[in-house]
Amino acid sequence: MEAQIGMGGEMSRVASLKFGLVRLRRRKVEFYCHSSEGESVCGMDLNQLLYALIPSWNSVALLVSFFTYLAFAGSVLPGKLVPGVALPDGTRLHYRCNGLLSLILLVALLGTGVWMEFVSPTVISDRGLELLSTTFIFSFLVTLVLYLAGCKSHDQSSSLKPHVTGNIIDDWWFGIQLNPHFMGIDLKFFFVRAGMMGWLLINLSVLAKCFQDADLSQSIILYQLFCVLYILDYFFYEEYMTSTWDIIAERLGFMLVFGDLVWIPFTFSIQAWWLLSNKVELTKAAAIANCLVFIIGYLVFRGANKQKHDFKKNPKVLIWGRPPKVIGGKLLASGYWGIARHSNYLGDLLVALSFSLPCGISSPVPYFYPIYLLILLIWRERRDESRCAEKYREVWAEYCKLVPWRILPYIY
Repeated sequence: MEAQIGMGGEMSRVASLKFGLVRLRRRKVEFYCHSSEGESVCGMDLNQLLYALIPSWNSVALLVSFFTYLAFAGSVLPGKLVPGVALPDGTRLHYRCNGLLSLILLVALLGTGVWMEFVSPTVISDRGLELLSTTFIFSFLVTLVLYLAGCKSHDQSSSLKPHVTGNIIDDWWFGIQLNPHFMGIDLKFFFVRAGMMGWLLINLSVLAKCFQDADLSQSIILYQLFCVLYILDYFFYEEYMTSTWDIIAERLGFMLVFGDLVWIPFTFSIQAWWLLSNKVELTKAAAIANCLVFIIGYLVFRGANKQKHDFKKNPKVLIWGRPPKVIGGKLLASGYWGIARHSNYLGDLLVALSFSLPCGISSPVPYFYPIYLLILLIWRERRDESRCAEKYREVWAEYCKLVPWRILPYIY
């Protein structure tokens, strides 16, 4: 790893780099970062940090404006109407997949606003901490409303039927209803779209901050490029989201709402924030290796998900140019799904790693996302395995015998 991700030019031993103010529109927070003897040290006065986390009406206005736009655009812009999987009562939800158009229009509107000086391109990066706390509070309040609405619901449809365990923490965390709606908007689909778009907007604002500070590096360019390609790809294939486990099986509670609105945009962008305060120079070999990790990860991730989605729509679809091998008439055992039972997780992990590699190896902080994702996906894979074993029984046992590897062939 060190040979691949080594620094192009090692920092001088007694280097001291001081980065000025992180300005919030209503206050100033002194943030400093320096390196000495190869060790990076960052600090912020605790009182200033806590003060910076206090939501402002401006951050509330930004968040409300963002959600209002997404609700309006998602409802009126043209898009492919995709049927969801059949629910236990035989009904199907339909999803308007116009996320890519909504995102392009949003970026165009913001770009126009910046050009006309109606909005600052660094408004998000300047208000990162208070936007974080504002979004967290919003997530908490939303899940409280969802919990109360679910408890009072008498709807017996698969989407809105309440699943109350009696354990308040469990019901609040995992949710009570499968697909709650608000004013005709499927909230689960809406929140994951908001999280992915929020991630891109944070990155673009940090990139604008780099331009403003004349501190654009190869590392930040690589990170931004990989993220833009990944997010655009997500919305280009947005209909695939309708067949994922989160959409078809997970109830909407704090776990998903917080994960979509807070965790995705604010933790997936840690690398961008880190590179804003740390200069990293990669060798040509390290940059090429970084690109290869992203490409391989993307091909596995997208290829596996596409094969599963196409198979669900048409069980006779060709996989890698051949008729699919199917276990028990239900489980695909061809292509990537004949290599590992959760091969899409492997692709996702490699892509996550490619987001962190531009940051070098001087600090573990930028690797929070891939480390967290590894833990999450192993935990999720265990849950998936348990549910599939219960649902498919002997068919699943036969599939496991044919495909013994869970995520990484010959290792796990």
